[in-house]
Amino acid sequence: MKKYEIIIKYIERLVKSNELSQGDKLPPIRTMSIKFNCNKSTVIRAYKELETNHKIYSIPKSGYYLVEKNNLETEEYNCINFSEVMPDPKLLPYREFNHCVNRAIELYKSNLFTYINTQGLDSLRNVLVSHFSNQQIFTTEDRIFITSGSQQALSILVKMPFPNEKNNILVEQPTYKLMNGLAKINGHRLIGINRNYNGIDFDELETLFSKGDIKFFYSIPRYHNPLGTSYSEKEKIKIVQLAEKYNVYIIEDDYLGDIQINKKELPLFYYDLSNKVIYLKSFSKAFMPGIRIGAVILHDELRKEFLKHKRYSDLNTSVLAQGALEIFINSGMYSNHIKKARLEYKKKMDCVRQCFKELNTYGIDYLIPETGFFVWINLPKKVNINVLIEKLLKRKIYILHPKEFYIENNLYQNSLSICISKLEKEKIRVGIRMILEEITKLI
Repeated sequence: MKKYEIIIKYIERLVKSNELSQGDKLPPIRTMSIKFNCNKSTVIRAYKELETNHKIYSIPKSGYYLVEKNNLETEEYNCINFSEVMPDPKLLPYREFNHCVNRAIELYKSNLFTYINTQGLDSLRNVLVSHFSNQQIFTTEDRIFITSGSQQALSILVKMPFPNEKNNILVEQPTYKLMNGLAKINGHRLIGINRNYNGIDFDELETLFSKGDIKFFYSIPRYHNPLGTSYSEKEKIKIVQLAEKYNVYIIEDDYLGDIQINKKELPLFYYDLSNKVIYLKSFSKAFMPGIRIGAVILHDELRKEFLKHKRYSDLNTSVLAQGALEIFINSGMYSNHIKKARLEYKKKMDCVRQCFKELNTYGIDYLIPETGFFVWINLPKKVNINVLIEKLLKRKIYILHPKEFYIENNLYQNSLSICISKLEKEKIRVGIRMILEEITKLI
């Protein structure tokens, strides 16, 4: 047995004998190095192995800690929910973020009981300039607005007038279901353009841009919700060029951009030379849902109007949440968290790919992305989606009806979307097997 494996076994024995309890700090690397007569790098390798298996976690400049047990580990497979768009609970950095919250209380206690800049905490916006630049999103602090989740940003953008003085909103079909509701509740006309595994029809897009009185085009270029697909770089460039040509704004919802694997995949914002792309970022889906922090990057001609609407909406977003996020990013904890998330979601998607490879998929059209939350399945014409959902419900498999992702009263595809982000790999395997079994029975 190698030395680092001996160290792992030693830590596991400490846990089993209750000498090391949930949340306790592990022995320092130097102490373990002396105890086992080995290099510090050997101890670090052991700790990293434990961290990869989610048994411990690290806090930069503090040390390694034992993870608390998660109730989901003992949960019976009484149901499998493919409809819930949430990050994996086992990936949520509870203790690390709690440390940041406590630190934020100390740093910003003078601001916690008063109002701050409606645009957002200056220090957080400053940190985000650097954070975004690492993802090829180049901007300045004065163009970043902090919102109470990306949903608030979308709500404001739907309501406020745009400099192009146009009225209609163009959305991909299918699309993020809450976007449909936001437009409807604010009395805007929604126009749809079909998006599938092959992208969109650019002739149709150009016609809509030129004749459709389009205020903005709401798009999810990377890891689309609910398709799971991403536009190619050529497609992104073409979309931006058409937006410039016909004076149409684009809202780029990049909710999962952090977990991208291919560094050559760039946001639409990167290609924007005419100030037409509004970049929208959520810190909920890949990080922590309850934090309710979003960021939007606006060009000069939109900033004043957005700020006015934001002030009427809530004056300012939670100072505590903003301060904690700033510390979490600035300390390197966010980067470490995203590395783990990126690896885990890729493993889950690999699991999905293996399931489809091993099981009967005759007559079923599907595309499994490299990573992300979603897989979209096109069903054979013989399969009645309503009957399929009913049969799956009896087996306690929950999926959303495809009409949820389409404009009201529009014709929806005979398809289903499954979200695998929150589920353990074993649940994914069981659930996909049951779904494919029921589809096969209906063919």
